[in-house]
Amino acid sequence: MRMRATVVAASGALALSALTVPAAQADGPAIPDLHVPTAAEVFGSAAKAPAAAASRAAAAEPVVSKVVVNGGKNIVLGTTDSKKIDISVTASHPSGISDGFAVLWHGRDLVSEDGVDGEIIPNSEDADCKKINSTTSTCSSTYIINPRKQLYKNALAGTWHGAAGALAGDGFTIVWNDYATTARVQRLSRLTVNAAPEPVKKGGTITVTGKLSRANWEDHAYHGYTGQAVKLQFRKKGSSTYTTVKTIKTNSTGTLKTTVKASVDGYWRYSFGGTSTTPAVSAAGDFVDVK
Repeated sequence: MRMRATVVAASGALALSALTVPAAQADGPAIPDLHVPTAAEVFGSAAKAPAAAASRAAAAEPVVSKVVVNGGKNIVLGTTDSKKIDISVTASHPSGISDGFAVLWHGRDLVSEDGVDGEIIPNSEDADCKKINSTTSTCSSTYIINPRKQLYKNALAGTWHGAAGALAGDGFTIVWNDYATTARVQRLSRLTVNAAPEPVKKGGTITVTGKLSRANWEDHAYHGYTGQAVKLQFRKKGSSTYTTVKTIKTNSTGTLKTTVKASVDGYWRYSFGGTSTTPAVSAAGDFVDVK
């Protein structure tokens, strides 16, 4: 008997706790109650009956061969819109696989009292398990991430751990790993550009300004990303390729400003390579007509 409903109920409690903030925290981010589920809570009696499982012929643990988070892509969130992702667990056992489960968590460890400061769990009770063959299945679940609930502080950007497990087809034998995989959760970035004057005489100087900003999960606004290296790039009219002209850094407000000589018609843009907490982004090219 599984206890998945308990885990899903915790997900609802997580959302509720993010909205009911104690008075002492009214001016700060909403801190949810966090509880990373254990194997016993996920798979119920299967995790509580190792002796029964060991007595079976196929007592070896299932083998998890793959855990895929969000299709292998980073998870990027802004300040308002929720994001839906999938996590799949592929596992094998001689008796087949009847269930798989995964949860993302952020923090130092799952042992200390304050070791976890972030959690993302599925929004539905049952995983969708598809049989690959008689011994192997891939079980997928959907997760809804709301930056105003689960992501209550900017320090949650970066690497998260993924706990994952599987229940064998015999209904008893399980495998569980608190560190089965990792995933990167990032703060959405924005980048602007403006090249002026337009038009400009051949050989004349143009000033290219812009701003690099990123989502702040604590006040739900976008603020300048300071001290970041950003490339100024140019694409000649009729070409599809941008070439880097120079690299400059954002100032204390995330602003960019530099000058270049204009020789031919084309598009100017800024391009940011990204960091572990913030994704790469390129501004749309700004066309300058050279007379």
